[in-house]
Amino acid sequence: MYRKLLKKKRDTIQPLKTNAIDSSDLVDLTKLVKDYIGESSDIVQHDMVIAGLIKATLFYVSGLSDRDLLDNSVIKPIMQISQREVANLSHEELIKKLSQEVINLSSVQSIKSLEQSVHLLMTGDSLLIVDGVDKVIILGTKGYEKRGIEEPKSEVVIRGPRDGFIEDIQTNIVLLRRRIADPNFIIQTGEIGQRAKIKYSIGYIKGLVTEELVNEVRYRISCIKTDEVLETGTLEQLIEDNVLSPFPQLMHTERPDKTTAALMNGKVIILIDGTPYSLITPTTFEQLLKSPEDYYDRWHIGTLIRLIRYLAAFFALFLPSLYIAMVTYHHGMIPTTLALSIAGTREGVPFPAFLEAFLMEITIELLREAGIRLPRAIGQTIGIVGGLVIGDAAVRAGFVSPVMVIVVAITAVASFAIPSYSFSIALRMLRFSFMIAASMFGLYGIVISYITINVHLVGLRSFGSYYTSPFAPFRYKDWLDLVFRAPLSQQRTRTNEPGTLDDIKQN
Repeated sequence: MYRKLLKKKRDTIQPLKTNAIDSSDLVDLTKLVKDYIGESSDIVQHDMVIAGLIKATLFYVSGLSDRDLLDNSVIKPIMQISQREVANLSHEELIKKLSQEVINLSSVQSIKSLEQSVHLLMTGDSLLIVDGVDKVIILGTKGYEKRGIEEPKSEVVIRGPRDGFIEDIQTNIVLLRRRIADPNFIIQTGEIGQRAKIKYSIGYIKGLVTEELVNEVRYRISCIKTDEVLETGTLEQLIEDNVLSPFPQLMHTERPDKTTAALMNGKVIILIDGTPYSLITPTTFEQLLKSPEDYYDRWHIGTLIRLIRYLAAFFALFLPSLYIAMVTYHHGMIPTTLALSIAGTREGVPFPAFLEAFLMEITIELLREAGIRLPRAIGQTIGIVGGLVIGDAAVRAGFVSPVMVIVVAITAVASFAIPSYSFSIALRMLRFSFMIAASMFGLYGIVISYITINVHLVGLRSFGSYYTSPFAPFRYKDWLDLVFRAPLSQQRTRTNEPGTLDDIKQN
């Protein structure tokens, strides 16, 4: 029944019109284009007469096409043609002359497909229709406003490049090309979305990445039949292996250096026009706890930072549940002095430890969400002030104990130390399940939940790669770049996941 419902919904999606150009009359062709594009007021029609003899019409989208480029490289040169130059030319010769001698653009082509012409018009190109010619001349006049290259907002580093991806896919490809001068760096471009037709690119290093991985990425993207894919997050959900898993199975980043490192490790990247993020596939659990900065500092510092990061992940996942289990079921495991201190602070608190922790965690999540939605200038202030004020007021009112406030604060700070935002959110979600298990079964509930998650993780794959590698399956060589980061001179091979055609990274 569900499949029938899905089929019915798919059938309601109307296919696009596929009108073909079968006339050379300017009036007919202009009417065809107008019928196709409807009554959009931002599409400009500019009528011209070439050399006082031949009528022509130019279509372009205001704001998407470069108006100065049109004026100086298309309209002005066309209007300067003399009658003598075009008087005895056939239609084919006229198109050839316009394309090769008159119009000063690097991209000029003539096509007969109206659907393709209008699609290019909607992406910023211009259409030139000449009376008597049964083709449309496509002029590459894209020129819209775009944001400048700035420092990535979500992945700030102390030491490292300051440039980040922007919403223009061509600029993002250039940022990668600047770092990879290898001719084997392949970029393949296509369109995704039956109606939006968003431009996307797949990138990989030929000779490093396996053909199976590239084909798998191509296959999954080609299977997508939807109206639009506006962000890498949408594409990620459509091509991931397990939609029920809370863990991210593709890594996203707005850092070109991180994307370059992934390419050099035999991975495939996906860029989408209109988003400042790249997708990296496949990904593994341990890579979500790494940062590019780990490799920019000496190995001692990189190792220390990673240790802190793993400790932060442990706190972000387990700390509230451990507090609940200890206070509720396992008082004997707490040192006497500490137990008496905790008992003293909890005196008068009307809620059990679980409800106390649950309310504080929900409050922190609300403050965090509000801080993101508020304007950046006041969002951080509201988050900090709100947390202090609410925490202090809750303690003074006797709703929660001071120890609980400390536990929740450490948990919140620890979750910010995780480099991957998607992975951090996954831990935040799982934290609540651990808290529920701890409130019901104490430490036994935590252990059972931990085992359940591990069973899920070892069975999880990301485009054929083991998600928990090199923990399971155990790959001892990859442990040189795991929690402990060995000196770079000792890291001579690429990681086992994904498998590459050239394992040697340096001699």
